[in-house]
Amino acid sequence: MADQDRNRPLYMIGVAAQLAGMHPQTLRSYEQKGLVTPQRTSGNTRMYSQADIERLELINELTDEGINLAGVIRILDLQGRLNERDQEIDDLHRRVRRLADRVHELETRASVANLVATSTSLAIRKI
Repeated sequence: MADQDRNRPLYMIGVAAQLAGMHPQTLRSYEQKGLVTPQRTSGNTRMYSQADIERLELINELTDEGINLAGVIRILDLQGRLNERDQEIDDLHRRVRRLADRVHELETRASVANLVATSTSLAIRKI
């Protein structure tokens, strides 16, 4: 749910530029270069989310450190791939935990079945 809030378009270009510490024309240029993709209203107004603002702030930091836009694009691509891998790892960990829980449940059932069979066998021998 928090991710949905971060991606909700809230800010028009002037506000987004102010929040990111940039000129609106810079945001247009970054959009043209594919560095940021604001959503559009039915009237074609650019709307930026909090995630877009954070991305713009990161771009600002990287360019302030002397990294050119080609380098920034590469860094953002790698960061996106890393985030995808982290999500895949989290999904796999959840799956392993579910499977481990299921194995434990099946082992417990097998133990109970063995106890019941042993008890039944002993009871039959006493008869």
